[in-house]
Amino acid sequence: MDSALCIDDVRLTPILIADPPLLNTQGVHQPFTPRLVVEIVTRGGVTGLGETYGDARYLGPARALAAALPGHPVTHVNGLFALAEEVGDPAMTAGVDERADAGGLRGAQTAAKLRLSVVSAFETACLDALGKTLGLPVHALLGGKVRAEVEYSAYLFYKWGAHPGGAPDAWGEAVDPAGVVEQARRFDRLHGFGSFKLKGGVFPPEEETAAIRALAGEFPGRPLRLDPNGAWSVATSLAVARELGDVLEYLEDPATGTAAMAEVAAGTEVPLATNMCVTAFEEVPEALARGAVRIVLCDHHYWGGLHRTRELAALCRTYGIGLSMHSNTHLGISLAAMTQVAATLPRLDHACDTHYPWQTEDVVTTAPRFRSGRLAVSDAPGLGITLDRDRLADLHRRWAEDDGRMRDRDDAAAMRAAHPEWTPGRW
Repeated sequence: MDSALCIDDVRLTPILIADPPLLNTQGVHQPFTPRLVVEIVTRGGVTGLGETYGDARYLGPARALAAALPGHPVTHVNGLFALAEEVGDPAMTAGVDERADAGGLRGAQTAAKLRLSVVSAFETACLDALGKTLGLPVHALLGGKVRAEVEYSAYLFYKWGAHPGGAPDAWGEAVDPAGVVEQARRFDRLHGFGSFKLKGGVFPPEEETAAIRALAGEFPGRPLRLDPNGAWSVATSLAVARELGDVLEYLEDPATGTAAMAEVAAGTEVPLATNMCVTAFEEVPEALARGAVRIVLCDHHYWGGLHRTRELAALCRTYGIGLSMHSNTHLGISLAAMTQVAATLPRLDHACDTHYPWQTEDVVTTAPRFRSGRLAVSDAPGLGITLDRDRLADLHRRWAEDDGRMRDRDDAAAMRAAHPEWTPGRW
């Protein structure tokens, strides 16, 4: 092994980034959300970048893995999983079990899944460093791109006009069909997205159905998606599917759990998608056997990185399951990684999700630009991005100075700070 490809140092930088008051079934986004930036430095002086969740429960496993990596080859990404398990301290994931939710929007969370979300950032950083060293884009390290552009979908949210006590943002309020349509018009005008996804589970289903109908009227023929994050009963899910079956591209996680999703799927022709009941390989067999989903939304943060995303895509291709890509509140590092791996997937059946247009802060020097709802796939070495160290330092300083309230994302707590009697809606 060329010594230049050995890992010399690993730097972890937790940060807080500004987040608008977006509503979901778990509450409302806080004014700031935590992310973790991973830098892997080789003995050859090359730095690779990765990004993942920055909540406290991710930082312990990340620090343990970072301490163990120096001296390992940057090419040995398959060994990251065993190493992360080997050095993991059970105390670091205390309280994380099969019943726990990470953010309330991911389905069942386990210590093993949490480790995968940590490893994903390290794997991405290793691939970025290797690509920069060899002068190759990450997509070349994954087998080569099959498309020059990756299509993304507009991600619509019900939202407040401002955080409580904060200044209004440029997007304004969206708490009814008219507000949702105006938001979609802005996405269309700024980024040219060809499809629209509405985050539901916030208001009674009939109100969200009316919003989808309004979108269909404003953008006839455009693919539309609705995602209530498991907030509905089977009966409600079926009623909404009947009402919107002529306009929905797919209905995402209308009910919670594989059993409920299978019951909904048996009663409707509307395709069901998920990023909640299938977020790990061990959850795939039951979901397929029961016919619970027709589309899986991959996410390299969930599945353990870019190589495992390709493994999931091959599995979906084998069993005739549609594939798209889930998004979290990510920055330009994760968006670059998403685009690189999406470019290598022979069958990507639906436009990918992205939160990125909602973010007003980043740690890369040049923000990606959507053109006609698409991102060009970079052929520059690695991920094709450059870290803005001054901005990274600013956002880390915000994290360091925080009194602890924002270091863990808690949408329910943020909602109850404004409405103490609030409880999640279930219909």
